[in-house]
Amino acid sequence: MSVAKEVKGYMIDVQGTLIDDKQKRPIAGSVEAIAKLQKQETPFVLVTNNTKQDSEKFKTYLHELGYIFDDTQYLDPLMVLDTILPPTSVAAYGTPEFLTLLKERGYRFDFESPKAVLVSIKADFTNDEYAQMIELILGGAKLVGMHETSIYAKNGRRYPGVGAILKMISFATGCEFQVVGKPSVSFYTQALEKLRTQDKSISFETVEMISDDLKGDLSGAKALGMKTSLVLSGKISSIEEVKSIVKNSADIVAKTIGDVLNIGSGDWHELR
Repeated sequence: MSVAKEVKGYMIDVQGTLIDDKQKRPIAGSVEAIAKLQKQETPFVLVTNNTKQDSEKFKTYLHELGYIFDDTQYLDPLMVLDTILPPTSVAAYGTPEFLTLLKERGYRFDFESPKAVLVSIKADFTNDEYAQMIELILGGAKLVGMHETSIYAKNGRRYPGVGAILKMISFATGCEFQVVGKPSVSFYTQALEKLRTQDKSISFETVEMISDDLKGDLSGAKALGMKTSLVLSGKISSIEEVKSIVKNSADIVAKTIGDVLNIGSGDWHELR
């Protein structure tokens, strides 16, 4: 029988785990949870799929909400995009804020013969956009996703996430796709390096990933050997919604991150 390894550090999702999906305000116990890790000098890194704000602005926003962390404790896809896809011609899809950030970084928009189709999240994708993506990929463009989120929660509704869109387009065209942010191995590896600046002995096997995204975050973390904790404070509101797949991706299920870290009610249970 294998022996569970000690958790030495944490990778922590932001949207739906620290801040709520509606008002982008702290979820109960989340500020205290991060403060507890800081007080105990426990290594952690916030791993968010933020693509709507410049990284520095989003970090500032989180600081203003009361979260205490430094640059070694934060990673988002915008920080690593150019290592996956250096500035080039792209057919880009996402929020206006995301498109503006791309232009500022030197990406050129081309919806006729781009080098890549680059997909981020928004609530109002259309069938015409999906058709355009398919035609461009069949014409030779590669498919890249800013992350592989399973569900996008906004205004009390749940939409297909970037991961779901990538797999749909991949199925339609037969193409492979690359992912910049979670749960790509390259992104998690860079997050691990940030943890190792805090404790050189940390490995994937001694990291616990905490997130509200079972498929988009935790399944990839689990495959790398991390311990995984699903919180029901975001995309998923009950185990019943994911009962057929939860045991394959989550070791622990809790209401909030505070409960995972034994702050507040401590309402969590281990899946066996």
